[in-house]
Amino acid sequence: MKGVRGYVFSRSFLGERAPQHVQNIVIRDYCQKNGLHYLLSATEYAMEDCFLILKQVLDDLDNLDGIIAYSLYQLPTGESERLAIYDTILKKGKKFYFAVEGIKLEKQSDADRIENLWKIKLILPNCLNY
Repeated sequence: MKGVRGYVFSRSFLGERAPQHVQNIVIRDYCQKNGLHYLLSATEYAMEDCFLILKQVLDDLDNLDGIIAYSLYQLPTGESERLAIYDTILKKGKKFYFAVEGIKLEKQSDADRIENLWKIKLILPNCLNY
């Protein structure tokens, strides 16, 4: 087993913020409960809309079993960027885990479900009585 690389943020995402040490605790706990070999986390740069570290981890997928992020809402807000990430994961036969939501991406139906969750999250602020 190669292991799963953690992925955490050093900035807020969609109005949410979790300290890096808390993100790593949640990720380690998820890995322990799900029998995953956890590799230390890669930390994204603090610049708004920056995903350079995620791209580096995706480029290293051949040496990993997958990636585990603290939350699925740490993915890029742009739909085309997210779809490209799903496509990379699926084409390489890898998995992308999201610890807080308890979801994993390993087949196309998972990508569809994740996109539905994204659409709900993005539309909620525009709903009455939100």
